[in-house]
Amino acid sequence: MRQDLTLASNRFVKLLFITILNYNLMIKSLTFKFLKVFFCINLQKELRNMAKVQNILDVSDYIIFRTKSEGEGFLSFLKLQKLLYYTQAWYLAFNNDKLFDSNFQAWIHGPVNRLLFDTYKQYKFMYSDMLISDIQGDGYKELSDDIKLHIDNVLDAYAGFSSSELERMTHEEDPWIDARKGFSDYERCEVIISDDIMKNYYAARIKK
Repeated sequence: MRQDLTLASNRFVKLLFITILNYNLMIKSLTFKFLKVFFCINLQKELRNMAKVQNILDVSDYIIFRTKSEGEGFLSFLKLQKLLYYTQAWYLAFNNDKLFDSNFQAWIHGPVNRLLFDTYKQYKFMYSDMLISDIQGDGYKELSDDIKLHIDNVLDAYAGFSSSELERMTHEEDPWIDARKGFSDYERCEVIISDDIMKNYYAARIKK
């Protein structure tokens, strides 16, 4: 009788061990599958974010946020326009593609994006300071790390210049000059600055 109980007990322990082992293997399998799916979803999301053309207002909001949150001082509306222009220009030069699907016109005071101008024209003037409260939405938080790094690099290079200095820079560079051919210095011009000319001009500067 005792021997039968021992055998039954051994079978139960063995069965319990096999059950636990199978359960652990199942959990590991499910965990692996979950991690695999999670990784694939996030990879696809990241690739879409890197490949897609960004919204200019998200890029603008990120510039405002970074400039103001890091205490980099006065950011006029004119300066914001120029920083956006150089963000687009250098992205074209390095990536042969646009960062955002929006163009710049060759205005008297340098490149201006009409969408951004129309967004703020009711309460911002050329030298109005841009504030955190002027941010249009939360989309800038979803920009990929690569996009943010690109914008940061442009800001590191250009944010230290004043609005007037940035305006003079654009006036001395081919993309703005080419778009304003046939216009006098103070004549209104809404000619779109060519993406190809921007790309080629700034790409050539990389090689120097």
